[in-house]
Amino acid sequence: MYFSVWSLFISVYRPDRNTKMVRAHRSVTTIWQLIEMKMIPCISAHRNMACLHRPVAGVQWKSSYRPAPLLTAAPVRALIDEQISIKGSFLPPHCPVTVCAQMHSEDGDLWEAFGHYNTNADGTVNLIRDQSVGGSYLGCEPMGLFWGLQPAPGEREGLRLRKKNVETPYIVFMSLLEGHVSPRERRSTELAAVTIERWYMAPGVQRIEIRQNGVVGTLFLPPGPGPFPAMLDLWGMGGGLPEYRSALFASRGYASLSLAYVGHKELPGPQNRINVGDSYFKSAFHLLQDHHQVCADRVGIIGLSFGVYLTLRIATQTGVKPSCLICINGPVGSTIKLSDADGKTVQFESDQKYWTYDDQGHVSFRDVSLPANLLPESKVKLEHLACPLMYIVGEDDLSASSIENANLIEETLRAAGKSQLFTRLSYPGAGHLIEPPYTPNSRASLWSVKPIKRITLWGGHLAPHAAAQEDAWKKILDFMESVLRQ
Repeated sequence: MYFSVWSLFISVYRPDRNTKMVRAHRSVTTIWQLIEMKMIPCISAHRNMACLHRPVAGVQWKSSYRPAPLLTAAPVRALIDEQISIKGSFLPPHCPVTVCAQMHSEDGDLWEAFGHYNTNADGTVNLIRDQSVGGSYLGCEPMGLFWGLQPAPGEREGLRLRKKNVETPYIVFMSLLEGHVSPRERRSTELAAVTIERWYMAPGVQRIEIRQNGVVGTLFLPPGPGPFPAMLDLWGMGGGLPEYRSALFASRGYASLSLAYVGHKELPGPQNRINVGDSYFKSAFHLLQDHHQVCADRVGIIGLSFGVYLTLRIATQTGVKPSCLICINGPVGSTIKLSDADGKTVQFESDQKYWTYDDQGHVSFRDVSLPANLLPESKVKLEHLACPLMYIVGEDDLSASSIENANLIEETLRAAGKSQLFTRLSYPGAGHLIEPPYTPNSRASLWSVKPIKRITLWGGHLAPHAAAQEDAWKKILDFMESVLRQ
């Protein structure tokens, strides 16, 4: 169609060598006369260009049609702790739409979140500006589609989203649907879509497996020659070797060693107890401290859950002088019996007298770590702490008595004249698993399958837990900046 009109225009517009050039506006008039005489029947009113403007340097066409709906994300490739701007454009004004996020975990489980929005007068929706009126979250939550992710209906029970391979991203598929619907209502029209990559590991970060002096871990180094301030990274009794927090630290300019200490095939067995002691953790600290790309006098330790006990224990050992400590929801002593003075333990489930259960049979370990229930011989001598300590409390923690342990630390340091070392962050509605921001919380997840299937309670409600993770991560980085870089 367009070629026919264009050819006709050229034939009318092209001047004869022996005649003067015909003016452009007369050419246009001639075209419209021919159209009215039905001499160009291939052009119909509802499909052609609505108006043909007076040409300046040729013909300019203007469509009568609204452009196709568009969903954009900026940036489409980002670190997990970066905010992403999501916008829908070229939509009818004041109409209901659903913005949906779906992704598969590395185990193949589908996670999804969605928000119900109403377009503005200009036919746009902007998650940084607009309110969700229904779905996985309510209100103005620019990153609600990420922290609101939950297992899709029909997926396995007790899932928890944790990145295993930090050298690959999460791939999140975003779609814009017509009306206020759920992601499974595929009767709704998909108006637009965009794919987003979310990374824990920035370009240029080095990942180095550590198997040295019996130490099992993974070292992450930022881009550049260094030397860098560093963190020793300890997780809880879930075991294995989680790397994603360390990878993100390195992406923010800190060397970080994620350390395995239980439930790893390359550590001494059996896997249902801790078979490494104080000498192991001291070796790991010194290995990190002595690395040629690490500032030896700027090494901190971070621990979550049982990792808090280990963090405090390491910091009070002779010959170990960390620059700072970050403790997230954990005890000041061992929650399980020690097999020797070096800190090794007996089997995790040897003593269940402080376990409690909800009406679904899910277990809470909260009372196990009440200071009064901790083994006296295991309690850390907190008065010996000599570096700044940040303690992060989730007030809805169902896996550890975080408030009571934070109180004990604060009281002990005050009595020792060291209250200036202590910083507490406390978050109502947040649970046990305070992790990097914009990642979903699991209020309960599968803890074990043998000898019986057991689901444990972590606590935390989606929106306040998400707010806690965002705020805590910023303050963790600020704390590290002030202590390790100044």
